[in-house]
Amino acid sequence: MPSAKILSEKQAYVAALKEKVAASVAGVVVDYKGINVADDTKLRKELREAGVEYAVVKNTMLRLALKDTELEAMSEVLEGTTAIAIAHEDPMAAARILCKYAEASKGAYNVKIGYMEGTVMPKEEVEAIAKLPNREGMLSMFAGALTSTLSGLAVAMQAYADKCEEEPAA
Repeated sequence: MPSAKILSEKQAYVAALKEKVAASVAGVVVDYKGINVADDTKLRKELREAGVEYAVVKNTMLRLALKDTELEAMSEVLEGTTAIAIAHEDPMAAARILCKYAEASKGAYNVKIGYMEGTVMPKEEVEAIAKLPNREGMLSMFAGALTSTLSGLAVAMQAYADKCEEEPAA
């Protein structure tokens, strides 16, 4: 049985982890056992620059933090080595970065499960989201679609105006 001090520290850790997960927009849980120190340092730097909090967690602590929340179903995959990436701003940043590293590691580093805005997503959905363009890419695609539509409309209107000007002369 742990001492009262250790028990209170663990309870505080679980409460803080629960609060971080609840305040986040998205997160990804990974199995990190195949990553070396240099790659881990590079990964952590990239995640930090993207505004994603990354930490190695004990399965029991994460399981307790997820208990009685809408994300409790994530507890099913909490085995082996576990780390969690928590995104507070860009919901796709963690998935994009971690899936890129998982693909580069050729199976040594794996995504287990994820969540976005309170919904648990299996590994396949996390990987699908990671392939989507980021916010700026989506906005540029939208702007391009609007521009092409508007330019097409302008060409059609000009052609109609030119046609109308030719008809009275004929």
